[in-house]
Amino acid sequence: MGMDFSTLRTLISRYCVGEENWVDSRTVYIGQKEPPPGTEAFIQQRFPDNRIVSSKYTFWNFIPKNMFEQFRRVANFYFLIIFLVQLIIDTPTSPITSGLPLFFVITVTAIKQGYEDWLRHKADNAVNQCPVHVVQHGKVVCKQSRKLRVGDVVLVKENESFPCDLILLSSSREDGTCFVTTASLDGESSHKTYYAVQDTKAYNTEEEVDTIHATIECEQPQPDLYKFVGRINIYMENEPVARPLGSENLLLRGATLKNTEYIYAVAIYTGMETKMALNYQSKSQKRSAVEKSMNAYLVVYLCILISKAVINTALKYVWQADPNRDESWYNQKTESERQRHILIRAFTDFLAFMVLFNYIIPVSMYVTVEMQKFLGSYFIMWDDEMFDEELGERAVVNTSDLNEELGQVEYVFTDKTGTLTENNMEFIECCVDGHVYVPDAICNGQVMPGAATMDMIDTSPGPEAREHEELFFRALCLCHTVQVKEEETVDGIKHGIHQGKSTSFYISSSPDEVALVEGMKRLGFTYLRLKDGQMEILNREDEIERFELLEVLTFDSVRRRMSVIVRAGTGELYLFCKGADSSIFPRVISGKVEQVRARVEHNAVEGLRTLCVAYRPLSPEQYEQVCHLLSGAKLALQDRDKQLAEAYDLIEKDLILLGATAVEDRLQEKAADTIESLHKAGMKVWVLTGDKMETAAATCYASKLFHRNTQILELTTKRTEEQSLHDVLFDLSRTVLRQHGGMTRDTYSGLSSDCTDYGLIIDGATLSAVMRPTQEDSNSGNYKEIFLEICRNCSAVLCCRMAPLQKAQIVKLIKTSKEHPITLAIGDGANDVSMILEAHVGIGIMGKEGRQAVRNSDYAIPKFKHLKKMLLVHGHYYYIRISELVQYFFYKNVCFIFPQFLYQFFCGFSQQPLYDTAYLTLYNISFTSLPILLYSLIEQHINMDILKKDPTLYRDIAKNSLLRWPIFIYWTVLGVYDAIVMFFGAYFLFDNTTFTSNGQMFGNWTFGTLVFTVLVFTVTFKLALDTHYWTWINHFVIWGSLIFFVVFSLLWGGIIWPFLNYQRMYYVFMQMLSSGPAWLSIILLITASLLPDVVKKVLWRALWPTTTERIQNADKLYKGQLSEFTPLASLHAPPKASSHRRGSETQRNVQNPQRSDTFTKKLMFTRWQRTPDYCTFTPLLRFADGSRNPRQGHTYNGAGTETSV
Repeated sequence: MGMDFSTLRTLISRYCVGEENWVDSRTVYIGQKEPPPGTEAFIQQRFPDNRIVSSKYTFWNFIPKNMFEQFRRVANFYFLIIFLVQLIIDTPTSPITSGLPLFFVITVTAIKQGYEDWLRHKADNAVNQCPVHVVQHGKVVCKQSRKLRVGDVVLVKENESFPCDLILLSSSREDGTCFVTTASLDGESSHKTYYAVQDTKAYNTEEEVDTIHATIECEQPQPDLYKFVGRINIYMENEPVARPLGSENLLLRGATLKNTEYIYAVAIYTGMETKMALNYQSKSQKRSAVEKSMNAYLVVYLCILISKAVINTALKYVWQADPNRDESWYNQKTESERQRHILIRAFTDFLAFMVLFNYIIPVSMYVTVEMQKFLGSYFIMWDDEMFDEELGERAVVNTSDLNEELGQVEYVFTDKTGTLTENNMEFIECCVDGHVYVPDAICNGQVMPGAATMDMIDTSPGPEAREHEELFFRALCLCHTVQVKEEETVDGIKHGIHQGKSTSFYISSSPDEVALVEGMKRLGFTYLRLKDGQMEILNREDEIERFELLEVLTFDSVRRRMSVIVRAGTGELYLFCKGADSSIFPRVISGKVEQVRARVEHNAVEGLRTLCVAYRPLSPEQYEQVCHLLSGAKLALQDRDKQLAEAYDLIEKDLILLGATAVEDRLQEKAADTIESLHKAGMKVWVLTGDKMETAAATCYASKLFHRNTQILELTTKRTEEQSLHDVLFDLSRTVLRQHGGMTRDTYSGLSSDCTDYGLIIDGATLSAVMRPTQEDSNSGNYKEIFLEICRNCSAVLCCRMAPLQKAQIVKLIKTSKEHPITLAIGDGANDVSMILEAHVGIGIMGKEGRQAVRNSDYAIPKFKHLKKMLLVHGHYYYIRISELVQYFFYKNVCFIFPQFLYQFFCGFSQQPLYDTAYLTLYNISFTSLPILLYSLIEQHINMDILKKDPTLYRDIAKNSLLRWPIFIYWTVLGVYDAIVMFFGAYFLFDNTTFTSNGQMFGNWTFGTLVFTVLVFTVTFKLALDTHYWTWINHFVIWGSLIFFVVFSLLWGGIIWPFLNYQRMYYVFMQMLSSGPAWLSIILLITASLLPDVVKKVLWRALWPTTTERIQNADKLYKGQLSEFTPLASLHAPPKASSHRRGSETQRNVQNPQRSDTFTKKLMFTRWQRTPDYCTFTPLLRFADGSRNPRQGHTYNGAGTETSV
């Protein structure tokens, strides 16, 4: 049977839903029309509809799926088992004691998660029900977006978003182009040009479009935004004409149509197959490091519990080996009990002990933690310092589960455009032949401040220089791809070109170009329009000059320059070229190179984006040659890009240098200050951007991510073309490790002068090669490891030309590296969503680029500067609070249950409870729960201003330092000690049986109540000792809890309750309080329990204080005014190697304030000396040190220059 199985498989897979991945390409029938008979087989493939789904649950699967997720938590599953055991066998305590808290936890969590998912459903429905215009049978029909199908022809009007991925067929513009902004996809708010298919661009009405007969063959959907391969077969008189399709024909879902009245396009990828949807990560449940620690501790306590139950069960049978003890005369066994097998009896006893001791596992801790996270998240939302008046927005919390994770961040991954920068370009200056021109330096005849040292336009020397200057201005007015849009109001602001004339403004694929053209306008040369191949300029004399545009040699990232060839009105031919200094200077043969180079370097250091401008006059013969070269390259089908690059290389040579420009992408307010604070706090900041390398690097310098002395290491396509990737990686690795002698950045002192600061720049293409190495190379396996090693030793990393999914890959690479650091991603566009979802904590910025990032983030803030307070203050507080909450819960439950364990040795292991059922149930729910909940909401161990001023305090809590095993063991041992003191203290103080003065006997319930009273007071006082920040609420809750316990006990034992089947507690509490020895023992035992902890604290603070404790002591000494006038560095413990890593850089950068950051030098002086003594803080040092001689080597790491104290 000679049939080809591959053909059969293709046919089957095309017909079968869900088997789409068998076919490596898809055929789309435009307008759902069949091709003419005899051309090819008509096989309609199945494609998904245009529905987008970001929600996690449906109405039907919510309960089972949510229950499954909740019972995956160790504690919840454990309490379910205990609850079932209590229902099945006869146990010492009631099933309600564990069933009720469990039900409460599960319900609260389910409601919270259900509400969050309902919000996601709402957002999805808004998108899916959006109206879309579709051409059907020559008419435009309105459909819901979700009903759109592959092959439908769609009409999109100006300022509308594309509902799915489309191929452009025709547009309202004659040349068949349209302009698009892709801000929500790759963060770039500039206008990009897309092209219609040549053969269909003339079809401009619904009727005409409906007559198009064509099929499109293209690849199956893939996430790369910048890549697309396909072809269109157009049937003219039944003869198909094939035309190639590329990414310039593909309009992506989420992008917006601009400056074009309408377009017709055909849908090729819909719904979850669009490139935007493929770049989304699925939303997985994020869990914080604290929750993982809690689960680990829970397992330890579970082991303690099981071992207690096993010991007691074994000892019970040892005790009962004596027949007199096994069956006393007053407690005879039944016949069925005697006949039961010993193993079954032992197992039942084991379970009964498990239930009796089960309170050592605190179920209420999970309720308290949930409430603490939920209520605590409101403090971020209510924070007035994180309110932005310009946007009218506050910070938003989408997930309260990760509050404490904000205090543990080690890596910050940030987007650039719109996150670090405002995405507004501003023309600063230009330099022609060494003369600097600043727009608006002369205004109404007045020289403006700062302009005195500049060369003014009016004072340009000599006629030749004047000619050069005008040529420079004309070059910038002509060498660009800017569009002019007439009569437009944007956000109610009119963009005018010339006062009194028709208003219009510039748009371009590059915001830099717009800034340059607008800068020229301010210097007297206005670009008017491009009409019929003629570029029109309005010069200083208000005359219109026309230049015929002959060729545009477009910009590309390898050449890093662009050129135009124009013919002036006088007939002269010019080639104008502008580009990066590194690509222009080598091609220049004359001009004032040195003066211009000096100015370019000066501006680059200031973080400005610089471009050089040059020209070359062409003779008609030279122009003929150029035309011949270009047309040959443009028509090539094979290696077209390569041939064009060679042609451009031959044309752009022998240039004459005119000058250079400087443009600033304004940094967001306080962006540099925020990055510097994050560095001081021990975090590593990476910038991940889709932007060009030069642009991104300039921003990194301006935002103080890179410093002047940072040695830049490049891992880019340009370098890997010269050397193999393997060699480049090993070179960089050697460079970094030679300097650091094999030590990672974190262990190396940043203060030593010979330490070089490294910054790494990597681009998307090279990253792909590192992540997906070739199989033949024997060393390929460890590329990732080498790359990570290089990154660890760099103080800052810049990744440019990143696709959205690559951003997520980088975050994942760091997240899963062997140290498992906590990562945070922050961005403002849809292109940042995948990295926001991948990082441990995702933060969205409410920028200009849509709301996608904000919707998918865990937290949203109005501006980048708010990140500083969010991490250094809120994150710090949340972590301190929750770590105390967790340790305290385990501690108070050990104190609670260990006496119960000891009691079994005195009651014949009969599972007799020490405490009454009411006490067992209410201990965690009401007697001790509110004080710790309140502590975990409002505790501030250090003043907020101090935390902001001294970021290095953040290092004290890094790497989950407050939930480490030694601290956990200390709390547990403290709990066991307190329990032993309480139990044996009560036992020995009342060794004799007479208890009260009237000779009444001392019963077991009185003994249990005495132990319980001491217990409640001890654990509450322990929390009071740990509280640093007292408010009336603390006092009310702490003392109120103790009063409530006393009142409850009096009521519970003071009345005969009719609904109880026992009255064992009647009058017990009153009788106990009527005895003098009981009062004495309560006071003695509470003191004895708390004493060791108090002594330990006092000794530790006196002998080995932490930085935090030094600052607390100083703050008390100066009555809370410390933050106003104290240099915090003077309070630091002797600096560890890493704690002032960036100190020397701060010092070196003070003399060079960035243009974007208005730099204010601060002077501080101490209040406590007669004469102001700047930057010498002897009193505080003496206090911090305990000696009169100030310690050497302290550095003040504040705003000014570092001074040794």
